Amino acid sequence: MAATSSLPRWAPTLSPSLPLWHWGGTPNSDERRGGATAGWWSSSFLAAVFPWTRGRADKRPTVPSAGGSGVGSFDGVEVLPATTVLDVDAGVFLTWEDVCVTIAGRTRGSPPVRILDGITGHARPGEVLAIMGPSGCGKTTLLDTLAGRLGPEMNQTGVILINGRQEKLAFGTSAYVTQDNVLMSTLTVREAVYYSAHLQLPDTMPTPEKRAHAERVIREMGLGDAVDTRIGGRITKGISGGQRKRMSICVEMLTLPRLLFLDEPTSGLDSAASYHVMSHIARAAVRERMTVIAAVHQPSGDVFELFHGLCLLAYGRTVFFGTVSNANEFFTLSGFPCPHMRNPSDHFLRTINKDFDEETVESSKANRKIAAEAIEILTNAYQSSTYAEKTTNEIVEMKGKVEAPFRRKEQASFFTKLLVLTRRSFINMHRDIGYYWMRLAIYMGIGICLGTIFYQVGYSYSSIQTRCEVIMYTTALLTFMAIGGFPSFVEDVKVFRRERLSGHYGVAEFVISNTLSATPYLAFIAVIPGAMLYYLTGLTRGAGHFVYFVTMLCM
Repeated sequence: MAATSSLPRWAPTLSPSLPLWHWGGTPNSDERRGGATAGWWSSSFLAAVFPWTRGRADKRPTVPSAGGSGVGSFDGVEVLPATTVLDVDAGVFLTWEDVCVTIAGRTRGSPPVRILDGITGHARPGEVLAIMGPSGCGKTTLLDTLAGRLGPEMNQTGVILINGRQEKLAFGTSAYVTQDNVLMSTLTVREAVYYSAHLQLPDTMPTPEKRAHAERVIREMGLGDAVDTRIGGRITKGISGGQRKRMSICVEMLTLPRLLFLDEPTSGLDSAASYHVMSHIARAAVRERMTVIAAVHQPSGDVFELFHGLCLLAYGRTVFFGTVSNANEFFTLSGFPCPHMRNPSDHFLRTINKDFDEETVESSKANRKIAAEAIEILTNAYQSSTYAEKTTNEIVEMKGKVEAPFRRKEQASFFTKLLVLTRRSFINMHRDIGYYWMRLAIYMGIGICLGTIFYQVGYSYSSIQTRCEVIMYTTALLTFMAIGGFPSFVEDVKVFRRERLSGHYGVAEFVISNTLSATPYLAFIAVIPGAMLYYLTGLTRGAGHFVYFVTMLCM
């Protein structure tokens, strides 16, 4: 089937009234009104949008201790009690057969380029499947295909089934951590996770519990020492690249999705951080029956041992699919045994990486097979091996499993998302000097220049032409200088695109919230330069005329 849209299979849809989770039993309606509603809506709209109008008690969260009675004890993996709604959700048995992905040739009339060629495999609940291979082998393309994120320029064929049937993934049942860390640079780690928690978690969950849950996820990812540090980006440095990667994983792990896609989750991390992050994800997968599929470039030996399954690709073809323990045996039987004391993942990738075949031929090891020959031997050996037959049998078995259909997890309401996005956008515009503050300085300079050039034009008949020129220059220069805020807006659009594809919110919430948060700043940068220009040039006196002039500048 051809991919016709870049939207994911879990695009937001109407949700049932089931809560994501609750703590210590089933809350009644009074408790819900007194928890989530009162906790979040008791303050006024202005207090929620403009943080400096709120009380000091609301600025920092109250995190229950491990033995406290508010949320319950936590051992690093067990996030929810046994009575939560998440525990009865269906697991995900994901299977794909003969998946091929092609893209149009670079020149007109050239044949399409095949990126994936007949890939078959599966992933089951409670396990972590690693997709490995050299650069350009199709790891990310396979991950995008399974997640429903292929671009419209790519054509896909093959069968992808969820629990034996073609089923759409709704919000909360799946998450995707991209290779690029697209985050709002002006926010601190704590603020970014808090805002994401308020967007993803339902209104039926009280605000203190949302914050406590966000704090736990932050600590699990090892970000406790950087909670009050800004993420940083093109203007400020902020946290390190490895911390940004953990931050991206942290945001997507808030709802404990049933199906988790990870694209290069260990890139930018040292070996210790890679192990701890992947160890936490592996334990969470076992405990919560999550199905995790990770595209990994070159894991360390400790991280490689955490994977349950391995899908080894080489330039769009399957070299091996099966358990990690069987991979060594397969390579040995095929004539490529792993040397003693060498990391198996390093050996696999070195064997099938043909980018340096010329160097291998020119080296002194004349008896060593080049990677192109090794790939051909291994792919043919796998197709005729018992491992491929076992994979086919397991896919048939998974198709026959009867699992409950997915329930879409409840998320925040439209008004809650609008309020959270407005406040987040307002803070971002306040902290980003390139959004409005630099434009304000430029506008004030323009106002002074035009005001001194056309100083006190007077009220004679000849001043009519001058007044027209003043208004024309003012409108044109201020309008054209609005392009100064585009770089900051482009960064916001990147964050919006990632969060929209993940189903956090839609276009309407983003457009309305961005308009609401930008209105005070636009009014401010129109009133100050407008007043300077208006009274320096001596335009028509009267408050009504001045208000009309400033309103036109805002428009």
